[in-house]
Amino acid sequence: MKGKKYSAREKRKALAMWLDEKKDVELVAYKFKCTIQSLYRWRRAYNGTLESLQNKSSRPHTPHPMSHTDAEREYIVELLQERPDISYAEALGELRTRYGYSRTYFGFYRFVVKNSLRPTEERERYIAKPYDTPQMLGVKMQMDVKYVPRECYKGVMPSDEKRTRFFQYTMIDEATRERFIYPYTEQSARATRDFIKRAIVFFGYIPACIQTDNGGEFTNPRGAGCKKVHIADEIMNKLKIKHQLIRAYTPRHNGKVERSHRSDNEGFYRTLTFTDYDELKVKMQDWCNRYNNRPHSSLRDRDGKRRWQTPLQKRAELLEMLKAGDIEGNIRFIKKHVA
Repeated sequence: MKGKKYSAREKRKALAMWLDEKKDVELVAYKFKCTIQSLYRWRRAYNGTLESLQNKSSRPHTPHPMSHTDAEREYIVELLQERPDISYAEALGELRTRYGYSRTYFGFYRFVVKNSLRPTEERERYIAKPYDTPQMLGVKMQMDVKYVPRECYKGVMPSDEKRTRFFQYTMIDEATRERFIYPYTEQSARATRDFIKRAIVFFGYIPACIQTDNGGEFTNPRGAGCKKVHIADEIMNKLKIKHQLIRAYTPRHNGKVERSHRSDNEGFYRTLTFTDYDELKVKMQDWCNRYNNRPHSSLRDRDGKRRWQTPLQKRAELLEMLKAGDIEGNIRFIKKHVA
């Protein structure tokens, strides 16, 4: 195979199949994905030891005919020392004007950087700050949307395949990892508003903050002629819920809901088949109940130690601690669950 380097053991194995086992040379070349000429070359170099089949250095013995000369290097060093604040584009223009320099911009830039002819500023390495996970339920929830894999749908596909798309909306409480998921046939502001209402009824309390990414279903305003407020923000403002957006293109800030989507792919969508929307709702509800009743290793007990708890067990533990006064919290339960 062109461009592939074979190890000494692979070469010896190929030669043994050809010379010792008396296999056809074309068959050996096909099996090891090499050329017949390579096999003959390995046979000429082989003297019975692995060292004779080791790959030699591929570095050229002579410089490339188009490589920079010593004179060009002196010109570049002299110019950069004379004007240390000059830009690369301006330096290239000066070299072409003064000395007839004929290199491209990228060739000039690579030469300067590779040979460290210009000191570069060391940028401070970005260190991710530790995420502050709330200890009490109802403080912050993460919300996101994911596609339902198209291959799971076994129903009648219309002529326009774009119409048959299903979306999974997800809401997860950061403290308990309890989740609520619901399918929709559209990814829109109306679906977002409806999902928030359903999620609040499911959890039984109103969160203080909902964190989302910057997707249009969470951020785009209602449209021309309307107030510059998203439909989802209207209901969150009405319920006094803070809408917190994560930094753009950093899905790790919404890591808990993203990690739960990975669990969906592994434990749910890998074997899911459905023929219509109603069947998907039933199966997604069953998976949601299963998810909330299975242990999670990330949950911690009262002493801060990792413990295999289910989200529902963690929720009951926090409510018990709140009732006993061991932890502070201001949960806004809805009337349906208070009664």
